[in-house]
Amino acid sequence: MTWHEVWPLLWPATRDTLYMTLVATAFTAVLGTLVGVLLLLTERGGLMPVPPVNKGLGFVVNVGRSLPFIILMIAIIPFTKLLVGTSIGNAAVIVPLTVGAIPFYARLVEIAVREVDPGVVSAALAMGASRREIVTKVLLREARPGLVSGLTVTVIALIGYTAMAGTIGGTGLGQLAITYGYERFEGKVMLASVVLLTLIVLIVQLIGDVASRRLAHK
Repeated sequence: MTWHEVWPLLWPATRDTLYMTLVATAFTAVLGTLVGVLLLLTERGGLMPVPPVNKGLGFVVNVGRSLPFIILMIAIIPFTKLLVGTSIGNAAVIVPLTVGAIPFYARLVEIAVREVDPGVVSAALAMGASRREIVTKVLLREARPGLVSGLTVTVIALIGYTAMAGTIGGTGLGQLAITYGYERFEGKVMLASVVLLTLIVLIVQLIGDVASRRLAHK
């Protein structure tokens, strides 16, 4: 296979990888933040202490983080089909990507929010702030650098997960590398796929680092 034959394969694969990653990231950012904040609020000594809920939620998060993605992807096929109407294709891949990333990001959110200075929270309580205001205007605002750093790590993990999309009929750079580079021994396709994936990861890391540093100085 010549380079002229390789290039037309790369753009659709890159587009599909970015599509799956970006959509899964959007859902993960919202739901993962919600779960992470709930983990902190419902613990003993939290703003809304409910130990049974905290333990149950923590158990679910720990189980979700411990499952290898390939197993998770296959195990939730019925749930995937229920949500998107199909168990194959890129739309179907987004479901396990999101389900697998939420517990991972939730723990990072919990860590970031926990590092907020308790004195800031105490001051907000003394000024009569409601729980919602403390969460949105104090905890999440003060934790923004850590949240962005955590999301950056999560996005990079999601890019790696997309390499297994072919298991349920998805596409992307990872699947292209496996199908052509590994199974058909096309070294140029493998090389180009790896270079593009590496480039995407480096760009994501750069954007995340810059955003985190700027938020830390605000």
